[in-house]
Amino acid sequence: MFIETESTPNPATLKFLPGREVLGAATADFASGEAAARSPLAASLFELPGVARTFLGSDFITVTKTEDTTWQALKPQVLGAIMEHFLSGRPMLEGSAEVLAEDEIAPEDEEVVAQIKELLDTRVRPAVAGDGGDIIFRGYREGVVRLYLQGACSGCPSSRATLKHGIENMLRHYVPEVIAVEQVDL
Repeated sequence: MFIETESTPNPATLKFLPGREVLGAATADFASGEAAARSPLAASLFELPGVARTFLGSDFITVTKTEDTTWQALKPQVLGAIMEHFLSGRPMLEGSAEVLAEDEIAPEDEEVVAQIKELLDTRVRPAVAGDGGDIIFRGYREGVVRLYLQGACSGCPSSRATLKHGIENMLRHYVPEVIAVEQVDL
């Protein structure tokens, strides 16, 4: 099995491409070893010293390292854990994928929200996935779009600029009702 790696805009995060499906249409973001308990792969990655976060995407895995760890030391261990997981035949997730709840949408905003979600799904999410992350719609109220960043995007030094100058500008251009975009945490 050959696993490719790609750098991401976040220098603390590497993207690992195993050449096969990881989670398909779903994603899973794990910020701690405790949160990763339902994923055998993520749990084994957190057993490695220096792993701070893992994200499972459609056909990739991103791993974020701690500040005091080098990729030179960690990368071979991550590659080994990923390869071992795929060869074992264990599932990526035990149970179903969690779906993040959205804020309640006012009936008069449903058409605007549909436009926002369409733009996020067709224009933003593919680009963000290319960088090893994902963006989840959390809500819309009074012109403000609320988004949650996952994977390489979480904690990336350029994520705020991407959110404000890229995503916000695009949404404001196509959906005049949008006045701002803000990042939210869980």
